[in-house]
Amino acid sequence: MKIKVNLKSIAKRKHSVKPVNYEINGRPSTVRELILAVVDASVRAYNERIDSQELLSCLTKEETDEQAQAGKISFGVNYGEARAEIEQAQENAVQCFGDGIYRIFIDNKPLRELDEAVAVTEESVFTFVRLTFLS
Repeated sequence: MKIKVNLKSIAKRKHSVKPVNYEINGRPSTVRELILAVVDASVRAYNERIDSQELLSCLTKEETDEQAQAGKISFGVNYGEARAEIEQAQENAVQCFGDGIYRIFIDNKPLRELDEAVAVTEESVFTFVRLTFLS
């Protein structure tokens, strides 16, 4: 199933949130299942990027300008080549949601509990918001 997830681009200041399509397995019925499915899709995509080795990577002027605004220009290469572990990432994501590190919204409605029922459709738009604690 395909779902839309709003992602914030680190480099762009204007229009910094854009919907990205994720291909997830099954149809999640709870917030916990949604988190597990999105993390699974994200980790698989991350590991595929590590496995695919580009011989030559070039940045356009627009890409360097956008990255310069964020304060770091890079080719997006993971030099450590450490693959992510799906189970560990899923456990961490569930724990972080429970601890209030991030919030999830479905069509601008907050999801509050891990066992809360969700009606996921391909038209639904999910927004994950990482919270920053002020000291």
